[in-house]
Amino acid sequence: MKKYSVDTNGYYGEFGGAYVPDALKINLKELEDNYKRIIFSESFEREYKRLLEDYVGRETSLFYAANLSKKYYTHIYLKREDLNHKEHTNSIML
Repeated sequence: MKKYSVDTNGYYGEFGGAYVPDALKINLKELEDNYKRIIFSESFEREYKRLLEDYVGRETSLFYAANLSKKYYTHIYLKREDLNHKEHTNSIML
């Protein structure tokens, strides 16, 4: 079996690394261009560090459900356990 290594453009061998429908190519190119534009900016770095400090490795906060509270004439808080992922997963998502 032939092994391929990734080149600087993220391609494996002569055919690339992913099948992308033509309808998505423009969107993916725009995403790539914007990523390359912001990844080393100071504002991106600040926001990324803030998100790491506020979300990664923290307990899940309570969310005050204002609309539900109003509807049921009480105070309803939701503990968003769905936001409580493993730390490495949060780092990847951010």
